[in-house]
Parts: sequence; structure tokens; C-alpha cells
Amino acid sequence: MLLATTPIIEGKQITTYYGIVSGETIIGANVFRDFFASIRDIVGGRSGSYEEVLREAKDTALKEMSEQARQMGANAVIGVDLDYETVGGSGSMLMVTASGTAVFLE
Repeated sequence: MLLATTPIIEGKQITTYYGIVSGETIIGANVFRDFFASIRDIVGGRSGSYEEVLREAKDTALKEMSEQARQMGANAVIGVDLDYETVGGSGSMLMVTASGTAVFLE
């Protein structure tokens, strides 16, 4: 499955538009990760644990979106957009949404 943020794929022709597809995932952060991330905020540097959670959430959302497109008969998703939001009462959950247009390329 080809995924692209662009509306066209150079050298390929879109023969069928199937419509909008999306994939969502919500991942909770845990207390230890939050604690060590707050230390990183004080001393500086990157938070590897949060980066790993973000990668995992993004990959899951893209996989779900691709699977929805595949079930429609598509072989590509164009115009892919990723959105990140915090949800929950204390903002302790991360929601990642991937969306795009399922198409068939020749």
C-alpha cells in the first residue's frame, strides 16, 4: 500500500477514487514515563519514551487507515494527514488520527 501526503503520484494515474479513509489510536501515558519526561523538561534533552509512544501511535493509525483502504480495493492513499491530540480529563491520553483518500493507481 502506497501512502503519500501529496494529492497525486508522479508517473501514476489515478483510475478510481474510493473516498476518505481514516485510522485512529489512543494511547495512554503512564506515571513513570510522565515522571521521567518532567525531569527531561528541567534538564533538557529528548524524551525517548514519549517519542516511542508517538511512533507506535502513528504506525497503528497508519496501519488501520491502510487496512480500511485495502478493504475498499485501493492500492494507495493520497493526501495523508496526521493529527495529534491529547484527550481525557487530565490530558494523559494521546490520540493520533491518520486520514486520506483511498485510490487505485495504474
